[in-house]
Amino acid sequence: MASTRFGDNERRRAEFEATALPWLDALHRFARRLTHNGPDAADLVQETFLRAYRTFDNFQPGTNGRAWLFTILYSIFINQQRQQARRGLAVPVEEIDREETADAFALSDAPQRAAEVEVSGVRVGPEVEEALRSLTAEFRAVVLLVDGHDMTYDEAAGVLGCPVGTVRSRLFRARRLLAQALREYATRSGFIGGAP
Repeated sequence: MASTRFGDNERRRAEFEATALPWLDALHRFARRLTHNGPDAADLVQETFLRAYRTFDNFQPGTNGRAWLFTILYSIFINQQRQQARRGLAVPVEEIDREETADAFALSDAPQRAAEVEVSGVRVGPEVEEALRSLTAEFRAVVLLVDGHDMTYDEAAGVLGCPVGTVRSRLFRARRLLAQALREYATRSGFIGGAP
C-alpha cells in the first residue's frame, strides 16, 4: 500500500508540474508588475505554487491551467493588499531594511530592468513601465492580463473574480489613463504626430 501511495504522489507531482511549470515565467512577470518588487513577486509566485499544489486535486484536467494559476496569484495578492490596508501604514522595523535593500537593488539595475520590460511580446521603455506603475492595482491587473498575457475577457474576469462587463470597463479606463500618461512620450518617440 505504501508503494501505491508513493506512485500516486509521484504521478500527482508530475501532473502538477506539467500543468503549472509552463506558466512560471508569465506568473512571475505578472507578480512583478503587481508588486513592483522582485522579492515580493518571488514570494507571491512561491505562495501561488504552494496553494496550487495543495489544491491540485480540485483542478480539472483539460481546463485552463494558466487561468487557474493566475486566479490563485491574484487572489493572494488582493488578500495581502487588504491585510496591509487593515494594518495601516505602519511598517515593522525588520521591513525597513528589506525595503531599503529592494530600493537599492532597483536603482542599481534600473538600466537592465528598463531593457527587460515587455508587454505583449514588445520591449518598451521605462516611460511605459512608469505609466503602468501609476495605475491602480485593479487597472494594472486587467491591462496586464488582457494586453500583456493575451487573456480573453472571460479568462480575465475569472482571474479577477468579476463580471466580463467590469473587465471591459476597467480595461477601457486603464487604456485611456495609459494613453494620457504616454501622450508626450509617444509624440517624442514618433508614434503619433505632434499638435498641428
